[in-house]
Amino acid sequence: MTTTATRPDGTGHPLEVLQAIERRVLWLATSIVHHANRVRPNPGGLKVGGHQASSASMVTIMTALWFEHLRAQDRVSVKPHASPVLHAINYLLGELDERYLTTLRAFGGLQSYPSRAKDPYPVDYSTGSVGIGATAPIWGALARRYVASKGAGAGTGRQYSLVGDAELDEGACWEAILDPMVGELGEVVWIVDLNRQSLDRVVPNIGATRLQGMFDAAGWQVLTVKYGRLLEELFTRPGGPALRRRIDEMSNPEYQRLLRCSAQQLRERLPGGDPELATLVGELDDATLHAAVRNLGGHDLDALGDALEAIDDTRPTVIFAYTVKGYGLATEGHPQNHSSLLTDAQWAQLAERVGASVDDPWARFPAGSDEAQVCAAVAQRLRRDPAPVTPVPPIPADIGRTPAGTATTQAALGRVLLDLTRVAPETTGRVVTLCPDVSSSTNLGGWVNKVGVWSARERVDWFADDPETILHWRERPTGQHLELGIAETNLVGLLGELGATWSRWGEPLLPIGVLYDPFVQRALEPWSFGIYSGGQSILVGTPSGVSLAPEGGAHQSITTPSVGLEQPGCTSYEPAFAIDVEWTLLASLARLGRPDGTSAYLRLSTRPVDQSLAAVPTDPAARERRRRQVVAGAYLLRGADDAPAVTIAAMGATVPEALAATDRLAALGVAADVVCVTSAGLVFRALQARAGHGHGDSWVLEAAFPARRAAPLVTVLDGHPHTLAFLAGIHRVRAAHLGVSRFGQSGDLDSVHRHHGLDTDTIIRAALDLVP
Repeated sequence: MTTTATRPDGTGHPLEVLQAIERRVLWLATSIVHHANRVRPNPGGLKVGGHQASSASMVTIMTALWFEHLRAQDRVSVKPHASPVLHAINYLLGELDERYLTTLRAFGGLQSYPSRAKDPYPVDYSTGSVGIGATAPIWGALARRYVASKGAGAGTGRQYSLVGDAELDEGACWEAILDPMVGELGEVVWIVDLNRQSLDRVVPNIGATRLQGMFDAAGWQVLTVKYGRLLEELFTRPGGPALRRRIDEMSNPEYQRLLRCSAQQLRERLPGGDPELATLVGELDDATLHAAVRNLGGHDLDALGDALEAIDDTRPTVIFAYTVKGYGLATEGHPQNHSSLLTDAQWAQLAERVGASVDDPWARFPAGSDEAQVCAAVAQRLRRDPAPVTPVPPIPADIGRTPAGTATTQAALGRVLLDLTRVAPETTGRVVTLCPDVSSSTNLGGWVNKVGVWSARERVDWFADDPETILHWRERPTGQHLELGIAETNLVGLLGELGATWSRWGEPLLPIGVLYDPFVQRALEPWSFGIYSGGQSILVGTPSGVSLAPEGGAHQSITTPSVGLEQPGCTSYEPAFAIDVEWTLLASLARLGRPDGTSAYLRLSTRPVDQSLAAVPTDPAARERRRRQVVAGAYLLRGADDAPAVTIAAMGATVPEALAATDRLAALGVAADVVCVTSAGLVFRALQARAGHGHGDSWVLEAAFPARRAAPLVTVLDGHPHTLAFLAGIHRVRAAHLGVSRFGQSGDLDSVHRHHGLDTDTIIRAALDLVP
């Protein structure tokens, strides 16, 4: 009798056909790694690598998902080390040309881990940074719901994560699982490859029961696929309950050792002294006994199908699928098989067992065969039409205000967002802001009151009639602010997915994430991975630096100014004045939501600054010239009447001290220029471009540091001094670099600046030391 697996739509394919496809996927995935390491020339001699064992444990899971249950509107994040399985499946479905199968980890070839940006066929989620790829579908689901709530066509569909059990060690997973918004995402499904091995060993105490309880406590539906059909049948025989109990109770290492045993060794070890179990084992032939000990649910298409059909879609679901690492390979179950490779002989034996050919390893199924027909049908079912990208409405380059009085760059952020709702409402409708519970302390209160807080459904604001409530928390689908718990990884994970909606559904958003600058480094790795994956967003770090004097060292950032200098796909700004915030924020927004777009990082301060110091030109042409220079990275804020004896290049909160030092130096007969650096990264790119290395606006060098005014240089910023040290190379001048290289201290602003050498006196001394 033929067994047929059934999809939720009522159709299905004969089980033996799916098993043939499963075997071919195993062969192709294994061969992709084999060719990269054993066949392709390697003149450099460096290890190519790949993960045959980690791929093998996922083959059945991915075969069941792709060939029976996946729909075109679904998205899947694939365990990084299972990328060869993804390549193999896409090859069988006609999405990947055969010429790429020999290019794993080669320049321009198949990527080590799935990549939306670099693989030669569409990938749903980039993975490779452990924990980040696993959680991405959660944030993808939220991003889709947000887009849909605005009336755009984002479609429907499940968001799957295929996760290795060791990946659950990562805190990023649990931060995401526990966020209150996640419990409502019924489209999220995690399938955990529970092979109980890590890179180096069999993990002795992976407590599946404990993990299941943690997901359950977070409100997830928990499904377990532990045993396959063979074992389930054996459990019904005399001695069967003892067999189940024996396997359930043995440690992970003891179980893994059984996978390496001969039939005779199994007969000796498996009963564990139980006579009834010994009788059952004695009745089994060698082949059945060998198959039984590795007949786990994660390698049983029927068992997996039952679990996938049991998903209720009303809450997130996790499926724990018990597997064997290296299943079906000569290395299966070995504690050090993580990066092991089959020998040529073992590879040939695999070919013989699965019905493949070492002489034609990339052969597809014969035309007209049942397997070929299934592949063609699945390819048709999963085919997606590219989503046309809706262009972002025009973003003004200059709102036209000239800030006066005393203000902070942090407060300027909220002011600009409110101004944007007035002058460009259509554009502002695509802005979405995020915070990890710091909206009020980062000056977003006015914006939140104006646009409201996003929620999938409207909630009651029980403090709406409280006259002492300043920040109004109106939660509704029309809101444009999302508040997460205090977990920076969640913030930037969602930020990256909101920044990818233009490429997923053709609906660009303009996401801005705001967090305390000291915690940017905590968020940097997942944010960087989001940029790598195509997510375009703006990250705002505020308050920042030791200028946040009373907060003490734990809240005073030091190394963050160099983030934009070093982060690919990102432009960083550290504006000194409110007008600089406006211009740089608008320019950053204009770079989002498009194929050639880039992300941005703004470092803002709570230091009050007299805005008249900005000396914004009143002439329209001169104002536009200043704006262009601000956006390009630097401008000459104050020039000496004659050739300067020294140049002071300052950034952000230290500009007032630089200007004060210039006044006092003039009284000493030392003429000084003051250059306001708004983006160290852009100026560095300009310097590189001038030397023929890369691209950048090299014109800004002459605008801010004209050769005719070259002089010894003092650089100063509220951060590590190396950030601006490269400026001395523009004209190869003598230089002194001031900044922060020690942990911060609590105190008043003057005392803290003096402690770190950011005060006016220190700048003057440094300048005088350089003057001939």
